[in-house]
Amino acid sequence: MWYKTKASGILGIEYPILQGPFGGSLSSVKLVSTVSNAGGLGGYGAYMLSPQEIIEVDQQIKAATNKPYNINLWVSDTDAVDGTVSDGQFKQAQQLFKPYFDELGIGLPEKPAPFKSRFENQVEVILHRRPPVFSFMFGIPSAVILEQCRRLGIVTVGAATTLDEAIALENAGVDLIIASGFEAGGHRPSFLAPAESSTTGTFVLLQLIKEKVKTPVIAAGGIANGKGVVAALALGADAVQIGTAFLATDESNATAMHRQMLFSDAAKYTTLSRAFTGRLGRGITSRIAKDLVHKEKDFLPFPLQTQFMSHLRKATIEQEKWDMILFWGGQIAPVLKHTKAGELMKSVIEETTGYFDCLKA
Repeated sequence: MWYKTKASGILGIEYPILQGPFGGSLSSVKLVSTVSNAGGLGGYGAYMLSPQEIIEVDQQIKAATNKPYNINLWVSDTDAVDGTVSDGQFKQAQQLFKPYFDELGIGLPEKPAPFKSRFENQVEVILHRRPPVFSFMFGIPSAVILEQCRRLGIVTVGAATTLDEAIALENAGVDLIIASGFEAGGHRPSFLAPAESSTTGTFVLLQLIKEKVKTPVIAAGGIANGKGVVAALALGADAVQIGTAFLATDESNATAMHRQMLFSDAAKYTTLSRAFTGRLGRGITSRIAKDLVHKEKDFLPFPLQTQFMSHLRKATIEQEKWDMILFWGGQIAPVLKHTKAGELMKSVIEETTGYFDCLKA
């Protein structure tokens, strides 16, 4: 059967279909449990959560499903030296974005307090709570952390945007590697080189990695239906990760407008921008992203840019200035059809099964 792969065996799931773990408060326990209960692997993006919040989410997931699930963290959660920037650099950012704040009739925010990395405290919770799967991006946890995961029976999954990153993950001994293609929505999780250089599409990246790496590979980016699953498996993937299609379902924690945008004509046009968080990410093209192309040197580093822009985002939502928000989404959005996660899973499984049944006939 097509779904009996190395990945499904390692993860302990029926179907090698992973739901992308969304950060930025877009994940939900309901979505995770729906996907896991349907035989896939639900995923929860927890990089913004405090240790206590991760404990509470993990308790809620365990109460909602007795199947495997994934909790995701960011190994590198700041690009700011000492967690801050100079007053001069902050004033530059203020001046660049001032016209948008003026348009909304709100004042410019004050300089945020220095950011302190949360990863070490968050990963302690992972080791204590023992989720079945721990995935991570923007780097590789220490050898000590990975060894603890192995001892505790936690499956580890790392994200790669280049062949070099995949090789580094294999050398570190992770259980599975996600090949994150250029088409994917959300942040580009590059960690060995600037994200702007990780412009390889999913199916090329998948083939490059399969040539050099023995660790099972999960294809991610541009997959939203059975056809995408079949193509990925044909090229050597052991599983797929679906992001945008699950983000667009009612079970995700995306706002109603975000989900509506993913089904709109606007979803035909996506762009990669650092303007909203300080890290490169793909979403539906917005006015600000277009206006500020090539002005990245004046943005604040992640996550200070996120904190700065949160004031603007709040006002844009209140005033419904939707063209000023970057709604996360991948290039595959125009083919989306399902608003229910259970229906999406059922459709992907049936379509994939139907194709392989035809091959046997």
